[in-house]
Parts: sequence; structure tokens; C-alpha cells
Amino acid sequence: MGRFLSQAIFLIVAVLVVGGAHRYLWARLVRDPQLPAPWGKVATVFIVAMAIGVFAAPISARLLNYPHSRLVSAAAFTWVGAMFLLLLMLFAVDLVRLGQHLWTRWAAAESSMDPNRRLFLARLFGTAAAAGAATLTGTAVRAATRTPSVVEVDVPLARLPAALDGFRIVQITDLHVSATIRRNYVASVVELVNGLKPDLVAVTGDLVDGSVDMLREHTAPLGDLRSTHGTFFVTGNHEYYSGVESWLAETSRLGMRNLRNERVTIGVGPDSFDLAGVDDATAHRFGNGHGADMARAVSGRDQTRELVLLAHQPKAIYDAAPLGTGLVISGHTHGGQIWPWAHLVRLSQPYVSGLHRHDDTWIYVSRGTGYWGPPMRLAAPHEVTVIRLRRAD
Repeated sequence: MGRFLSQAIFLIVAVLVVGGAHRYLWARLVRDPQLPAPWGKVATVFIVAMAIGVFAAPISARLLNYPHSRLVSAAAFTWVGAMFLLLLMLFAVDLVRLGQHLWTRWAAAESSMDPNRRLFLARLFGTAAAAGAATLTGTAVRAATRTPSVVEVDVPLARLPAALDGFRIVQITDLHVSATIRRNYVASVVELVNGLKPDLVAVTGDLVDGSVDMLREHTAPLGDLRSTHGTFFVTGNHEYYSGVESWLAETSRLGMRNLRNERVTIGVGPDSFDLAGVDDATAHRFGNGHGADMARAVSGRDQTRELVLLAHQPKAIYDAAPLGTGLVISGHTHGGQIWPWAHLVRLSQPYVSGLHRHDDTWIYVSRGTGYWGPPMRLAAPHEVTVIRLRRAD
């Protein structure tokens, strides 16, 4: 009963938010500019259809066969991103208009405006906002759907053996294989990673959005990942939405070593370091023994050895740093994905992207290799990361 109630409340809130947003768009882009016939009706039908499409996309992804689900999902999710940018544009216009209104009242100027001038400004601002949002949407879609860029970063570690100076960890994360990220894109990422000739591949969660049955064909190229020491995987929050046990079995079948609150030795004898991995920070909610356990992952470790930790969410640094971790490798944030979301991400995560020093521990946060939701990236390009371990002087 409690779960049904929470789902009902979520649905009601979602309908109110989505409906309110589309009502606002209609008011600013159709009603206020007084679009002439038949364009006013066409625009109204379009806005209503897009509002319905926001809810139709996740349903279609589960009910329709490819390519239909992909087309519906791509259109709906792209609209969500475009709508967000359009809302930003219109909010900015409304702030300017509000400022102008307050100024005229403060200056005791004539507060009324000629109706023709009001209509002219409504059309001008509406057109400008729509054109600006369309331009940013096109830019963001191109950025998200092209091959990820390669980001290289050096991390100095005091306990790294000299023989491993220059050890290359290639990280992919937040790939989000789904209705819109398919086999061809995954294969291009695998080809890019293999071309970098990594010593080790780290996959730090949110690999998928969907069940194994839905996505097995599209994750299959990941079985072709090649590196000297193998591919290691830790769960992200989206694995738990997609059937985590099945995906752990599938990643293992694809040749990945799942690190679930455990560590392994990378290298031989004294020329080695510890690699540990923990479950996602939200995993404990799903029971069945899941949940991040940093203490278990490093239990019994020789403190003179270097430790690299794979953890999906950057907030893992709070538990990792006091335990003598040299480097944490994370994802989850997407670097914000679409500006200005990065500023909101900072409310829940200590770091959003890039390399940072946290006390005596380094942390690298990738912007992600795919995208979630809208196939868009704005001011947050996706990446495949080469993390070179360096012996600190």
C-alpha cells in the first residue's frame, strides 16, 4: 500500500509539473503572440502531443520493438531537453520584462503599454527564445551523439611502485545503453578504448537503462574490450533499476570482473597495487546483500601498498579518504550534462568533474561516456578517460 501511494504521489506531481511547464510554453509561445490561424492550432496540438510524449517515452521503451521504441524515445527525450532550454530562455525574458515593469512603476512612468507594442514584443521575444533554444538543442544533440573525446590525466601516487609508473587505466562510465544508445555506439566506444591500449579498463557504473533481455545485443561489443590486466566493473544506481543480479551475471559473462566491496591485486609481487570497488551508494535500498561497504573492501589491506578505488558516486570520497586511499575513480554526475545542471549536482556531490585533491586522496570524476534521458550535452562533453598513474617524487 505504501509503495502504491508513493508511486501515485509521484505520478500526480509529475503530471502537474509537466502539465504546468507545457501550459507556460503555450501561454508564452501561442496565446501571448496571438499566432494567426492555422498556426495557433498547429502549435497547440504540437505542445499537447509533446506533453503526452514525455510520459509515452518510458512506456514505449518497454512495449515497442526497435526501431519504433527508439524513435519515440529519441523524440520525447530530445523534446525534454529542448523544453528545458526553451523554459530557461522564456524565464530570462520574463525576468527582463518584470524588471522593466518594476522600473516604470518606480520611475512613476506610464505603466500601461500600447496593445500593438505588447503584441510585437510578445512575438519578438517568443521567436527569439524559440530560435535560441533550437540552436542550443542542435548543438547539444551533435555533442552527445558524436564519438566521445579522449581525456588524459596524470595522477601522482606516493606508494606506486616505480615499475608501474605510467600505468594506464582507461575509464568508461555512465554509458547508459538504452532505447537511444545502441550497439553501434557501444562498438565505437570499445574500438576507441582498445585503440588506447590500456593496462586496465574500469567501468564505473550506470552501464545500462533496461533489462538484459532488452539490451543484451547492444552491450555485446563490451565483450571485446582488451587490456593487459582486464576489465573491472562496479555498479551504479541505474543497474539497480534494471535488474542488478541479471546484469552482474551478464557483465561477468562479457569478461568483466565485478568488484562488490572487495579488492584485487594488480601486478605481481612488489610491483603491484590494490584495486578495490564498492557497490553504488544507493544499493542498500535494494536489499539482498547489496550496499556500499568501504571497510569490507579494504579489510586486512597492507597500508604500505597503493590503493585505487572504483566507486560510482563521488561522495564515496568521504569514506575512502580516511582509509588511506590514493585515488578514487568515479562518474555519476555527467558533468551536469546540460548547462546549468552542474550547479545543482554540486548540492549532492562534492565534485562534479575532473581531478581534485581531497585531503590526501585524489579523486577523478568523469563526465561520462554516454548520456541519460535527452540525447544532449551542453557545456559538458562526454569522454573516455586515460588515467595515468605516476610515482610521486
